[in-house]
Amino acid sequence: MSARRVDGAESLGASPKSTLVVIGNFDGVHRGHQAVLAAAAAEARSSGLTPVVLTFDPHPVVVLRGRPPSVLTTMERRVALIGRAAEGLSVVVQPFTRELSVLEPREFVVRLLLGELGAAVVVVGENFSFGRERRGDVALLRELGAELGFQARAHALEGDGSGPYSSSRVRGAIGAGDMLEVERLLGRPHSISGRVERGDERGRALGFPTANLGGVPEVLPPHGVYACLVDRLAPSGALSLGLGVANLGVRPTVAAGPSIEAHVLDFAGDLYGAELRLHLVARLRDEQRFDGLDALVRQIEKDVARSRQLLAARAPDPAAGGAWS
Repeated sequence: MSARRVDGAESLGASPKSTLVVIGNFDGVHRGHQAVLAAAAAEARSSGLTPVVLTFDPHPVVVLRGRPPSVLTTMERRVALIGRAAEGLSVVVQPFTRELSVLEPREFVVRLLLGELGAAVVVVGENFSFGRERRGDVALLRELGAELGFQARAHALEGDGSGPYSSSRVRGAIGAGDMLEVERLLGRPHSISGRVERGDERGRALGFPTANLGGVPEVLPPHGVYACLVDRLAPSGALSLGLGVANLGVRPTVAAGPSIEAHVLDFAGDLYGAELRLHLVARLRDEQRFDGLDALVRQIEKDVARSRQLLAARAPDPAAGGAWS
């Protein structure tokens, strides 16, 4: 399944009262998001409406406060994951501008939700706020719906004994290095992505060549060594490259400085310039300093063996079109 991405609400071409619009950031597209999107798509089908997801780029915090938030997923990745949550979704990526931020709540609804998106039903989170200085809330949205002729309601996210699934919970688990909990919350491992840059080739000299990733935008877990699954990204889509061992940290044994690097098991080839995605499945150990390169190599051999063991039952996700996830 894949979602149709629409850049800007004016490009959707919706007829009046023809859509069910779900509004949210959907960073991470965790299990709670997935349930909401699937339910919205099912309701839209039964009501003869077109299901539309409305999200904003950049994040409103960037415009309002000038600092970008840490992200679980890039927008491109987010759209792809939303598409897997349910069939037939259109994802409107609305530019969040200063002009949009100062619209009064009523104008936001009339111009954007009704005028450009053709909303008959609007679904938002329980803490949703909108309009100038966040003056609009769910209660006001319901009042405007009753006045202007559309349905408005808040959804409750699914959860577990620890509370609702949320992006904040995912970030907390990543920060603790608990990748098993992260996968439980997301329904898949957390992934990071970047372009392979030329490094110092110390790994190759040790018998374990590594791909050094630069420009990684996603939230990082603590320094350490991780069992990972590696996808290679291309304009046509992502494809699984192999199992891997990733090191995030400062490489204290060789004092080489900060890096994000991955050794792809059983792979021989040139990856310089390639875009890779690392799915971090399990944290193997802390990063540590060894007494010499021989001791480091022995530990890497153990890390590789452990990764093979942990990842042996993994297979590419059919929904991901040949990628791991």
